Amino acid sequence: MSRTLFVTNALPYANGPIHLGHLIGYIQADIWVRFQRLRGNTVTYVCADDAHGTPIMLAAEKAGVTPETFIAGIHDQHARDFADFGVAFDHYHSTHSPENRAVVERIYAALEAGGHIVRRNIEQAWDPARRMFLPDRYVKGTCPKCGAEDQYGDNCEQCGATYSARELKNPYSTLSHAAPEWRPSQHYFFALSHLQESVENWLAHASVHPAVKAKLHEWTAAGLKDWDISRDAPYFGFQIPGTTDKYFYVWLDAPVGYFASLLAHLGGDTEKLESFIGAASGAEMWHFIGKDIINFHGLFWPAMLKGAGLRQPTGLSVNGYLTVDGAKMSKSRGTFIKARTYLDAGLNPEYLRYYFAAKLGPGVDDLDLNLADFVARVNSDIVGKYVNIASRCARILEAHFDSTLAGADAPLTQNTRAALPAIAEHYEARRYAAAMSQIAALADDVNAWLQDAAPWKAVKSTDAGTRAQAQRDCSIGLEAFRLLTLALAPVMPKLAAAAQAFLNLPRLAWRDAVAVLPDGHRLNAFTLLATRIDPKHIQAMTDASKETLTTPAATPAAAPQGSGTNPPARPQITIDDFSKVELRIARIENAEAVEGADKLLKLSLDLGEFGKRQVFAGIKKAYAPETLIGRLTVVVANLAPRKMRFGLSEGMVCAASFGDGQPFLLAPDDGAQPGMIVR
Repeated sequence: MSRTLFVTNALPYANGPIHLGHLIGYIQADIWVRFQRLRGNTVTYVCADDAHGTPIMLAAEKAGVTPETFIAGIHDQHARDFADFGVAFDHYHSTHSPENRAVVERIYAALEAGGHIVRRNIEQAWDPARRMFLPDRYVKGTCPKCGAEDQYGDNCEQCGATYSARELKNPYSTLSHAAPEWRPSQHYFFALSHLQESVENWLAHASVHPAVKAKLHEWTAAGLKDWDISRDAPYFGFQIPGTTDKYFYVWLDAPVGYFASLLAHLGGDTEKLESFIGAASGAEMWHFIGKDIINFHGLFWPAMLKGAGLRQPTGLSVNGYLTVDGAKMSKSRGTFIKARTYLDAGLNPEYLRYYFAAKLGPGVDDLDLNLADFVARVNSDIVGKYVNIASRCARILEAHFDSTLAGADAPLTQNTRAALPAIAEHYEARRYAAAMSQIAALADDVNAWLQDAAPWKAVKSTDAGTRAQAQRDCSIGLEAFRLLTLALAPVMPKLAAAAQAFLNLPRLAWRDAVAVLPDGHRLNAFTLLATRIDPKHIQAMTDASKETLTTPAATPAAAPQGSGTNPPARPQITIDDFSKVELRIARIENAEAVEGADKLLKLSLDLGEFGKRQVFAGIKKAYAPETLIGRLTVVVANLAPRKMRFGLSEGMVCAASFGDGQPFLLAPDDGAQPGMIVR
């Protein structure tokens, strides 16, 4: 039965270019949309620029243009980058649009009518020089916890403490460097607490990864707090109806931008819009987002929709961050790579789509772009395996059999066809890495079969039967190639279209997999479908991405992390501070996976005379539970117990890593015994 789906991507902020880290979520969603369409489902796929807020207002001011002019230029850049990477939205819009204003005001009016909008006075930082209220991130000062200077008004990057901007010592405005004043202002709040039960009910039934649900449950367990949805003038955004100096907070109108983009795509037809977003809608609604915004999409958004009488999302697909060569993207190393820089270096955008797909699953794990592996995998899987099948067979048929097929069905093609349902299940569940692995294995099988059949030898025979077998073998190879093309089409649509043209097919659709290319089917002329990545293009990309970072000689401690010079300054502790930490040897008596958690193992520890402990450790990626039983390790024995959703964690095991997320448990030398103190 055909499905109707409404699919969106998180809205990129309209204050800068798209980089490769952004592209993970957009490529993931586009692959899923293309797969659904190949299956015969109806999909409407939209996105928009997130175009409001103080940062955009200030960036436009710095550029000497109006905010409207500033966001228009960014919008064009974003739309072009997405299109060039094959992310094919049905409509790409902006939150600064009449459609968005209309839908935002509709939702706000419904929330207010339902008693879900409350007003209360708060105190905010006021910049007397700029004559404006300051968001917390525009206030800096000395951390009230560790004393580190130049820390933001919401958290300390040195010690990790969180606090309010008013708690900062020696605060100053990052805009004018003036000391902020604290002034009262009436703000508008969405009473999120009114709708906690509806959020919990939605979460119980929505298609959301268990790890994401676990995190959202932590917030609901603590009780949802009312959400400040207003900002004071000056502010670039929509004015709240009935006010003169209050504006909707950017995060209220940003997700509504999904509906605004859909409305623009529908030509302003509100009745059609209702068929997608109304409470009685039969369409599925899926949001593809990054893990940094799950609170907005998993708490605020479903509550807003429920309060406004609209349908809630069917599911959320959440992706992690991008690392490059095992580390955070870095401008000094040339690994903070813009989408346009990748393209300008002469690299095929579909190669990045394939590489991301080969490493993407349905979870929220970060994805590493290892540049050497990227070159090797694409050259092997796409050029050396997939395209090689067509190249081997097409040239023989073209030279000796007038590009005509004969006898394309065989056990090899039947096995390839039989694998497609499993590949389809992987795509549906967004297990792209599993799908790509299976496709590469099938391509290996076809190449191995061709190597044994050796039609390039048989075609040279003077025996008519042997030559006819060469034609059949090439036809079988190309039928398998057709099926592999269908399987790869969501990931590499341009390559699939080129293969489709060569195969002389009217369309690519999943339902056509059951058929076989008939005898006498005529191919079009074969042209090179893909070429190997030349490492010089990778070098060109990284060279173009590097920024020269200079540091005054008098302040070497400020050198950027990973620059190869002095390390960044770290908060220091005294020997008295360190002596408070009690490290002891523990034996792991039992280890088991934690249901609903991607990274956690539950460890039962024996500390000898100091008793037994239960500890949850994020080491699941590195260790199978059974391999840990009986091992000795080091544990922080006097850490206060922490109540987690999965149970009580009574300590912390010690591990090391190079920053790539791969932990190594610390272990003592032979002779150590449980309970021993580590000195």
